[in-house]
Amino acid sequence: MPSDVPELPAGSYEAALFAAMQARDPATGRHCNRVVALSVALAQACGLIEEEIKVVAAAARLHDVGKIGTPDRVLHSPHRLEKDDWEIMKAHAAVGAAIILQTAMAGREAIALAVRHHHEHFDGSGYPDGLSGHAIPLHARIISVADSYDALGDARPYHPARTHAQIMRILHQEAGSKCDPDLLRVFETMIQQSRLRVP
Repeated sequence: MPSDVPELPAGSYEAALFAAMQARDPATGRHCNRVVALSVALAQACGLIEEEIKVVAAAARLHDVGKIGTPDRVLHSPHRLEKDDWEIMKAHAAVGAAIILQTAMAGREAIALAVRHHHEHFDGSGYPDGLSGHAIPLHARIISVADSYDALGDARPYHPARTHAQIMRILHQEAGSKCDPDLLRVFETMIQQSRLRVP
């Protein structure tokens, strides 16, 4: 983990939830760690203050914590999900937010909001609430770009790992529909010289 990423406080609610998520699915834990680094780098490139960056880091680390409640047949499916199973998978965003709100974690409302909305799309076609544009919290929009970049660069049962150039081509195609086009421009500039860039 890059040194400028806020540390995970030992004994904290955040550490406990992350440990539970990682025990449930180690691959999700590794993905979340990479999304933390990418999200923090993007938040810094956007000029966010330290307190905001801490919220982004915590939300990015826990953005998939709701998958603790996702059945194995859905979470570990080797194929693209059918409609009914996709609805089950989509519930993880709202479930994760609800879990976070049950803690006494500092900043839990802002963290939970980002977790709930990290799968909203800029054109309103995302979930769980169909928010669009700048109605989607900035923290969630930042995590969405980082999440997409890492997921596309990671080998999954239903797609191979993509190169940086392939990922950026896909993200540009999704700009204005899935992701915030202004944030994508900042991300593209940041990632060019970053050690977080995939080959």
